[in-house]
Amino acid sequence: MDALLTTAAETIARGSRSFALAARLFDTATRARALLLYAWCRHCDDVVDEQVLGMGFVARAASPDARVDALRDDTLRTLAGRPPNVMAFQALARFADETGLPPRYPLAHLAGFAMDAADRRYRTLHDTLDYSYHVAGVVGVMMAIAMGVAPDDGPTLERASDLGLAFQLANIARDVVEDAARGRSYLPDEWLADADIPPGELARPVHRAALAGVAARLVDEAARYRASARHGTAALPFHSAWAVLAAGGIYGAIGEKVRAAGARAWHVRQSTSRWEKLRLIAVARGHAARRLSLGPPPSRAGLWTMP
Repeated sequence: MDALLTTAAETIARGSRSFALAARLFDTATRARALLLYAWCRHCDDVVDEQVLGMGFVARAASPDARVDALRDDTLRTLAGRPPNVMAFQALARFADETGLPPRYPLAHLAGFAMDAADRRYRTLHDTLDYSYHVAGVVGVMMAIAMGVAPDDGPTLERASDLGLAFQLANIARDVVEDAARGRSYLPDEWLADADIPPGELARPVHRAALAGVAARLVDEAARYRASARHGTAALPFHSAWAVLAAGGIYGAIGEKVRAAGARAWHVRQSTSRWEKLRLIAVARGHAARRLSLGPPPSRAGLWTMP
């Protein structure tokens, strides 16, 4: 493994244990591309949130808008063949060279960070899904391209986006109180109004029972997108399908834990243990072996559609 891949592997090992575990299931070439893509995504996330590997706090001089603009400029330089001497952009350059990555996808991802920088409000489920596409659905698309899906294979990429949406909706449900403490809410305002949770009072303990109902609705939505994504695995090689189904199972389990915990869901951070992950990986292997017998994919009517 060369120096760039070694550094990218260290980044994923420290930044996301679930993703790192699922990535081990890929064949060697796909895993290498996944590491490269993750390195760039992690770097962008850390710059915008003033963190290192999703943790801690690193003060930066520029405003959030300026940080996103700088990331966009460096990404455009990278996609034009002039990457800055920063590991994350060197990784993106290699990924783009190897896959023929269309620039619209990494730029769409940066648009999601711009939504956070602008403190966007999410009034409807459509708004929440729009955000979720830009920060996670489009990452699913780029991961599918890493697995060898053609950049113009719209139906398969749409299913890949569905998996990213499912991941993000589960994350929102799990992190809703933590996000509120940072002044952010990704839940639809309409849903909060339905639950009689006043604006700005999302994190108050008195509303935990009502909040649990809203989170359960989001977990239900995540399950719809996860079920749709499963049908996209028929287009993938076995090891890629296995990794996708394993990751889907792990994030699905997190969402179900949020639902099962009810009002206590935010007393501790919901997660899956290593043994639970290993069990879900074993289950996913069986699903991957049977992926070609799923039959025609169901209609995506009523689901979010990529722009």
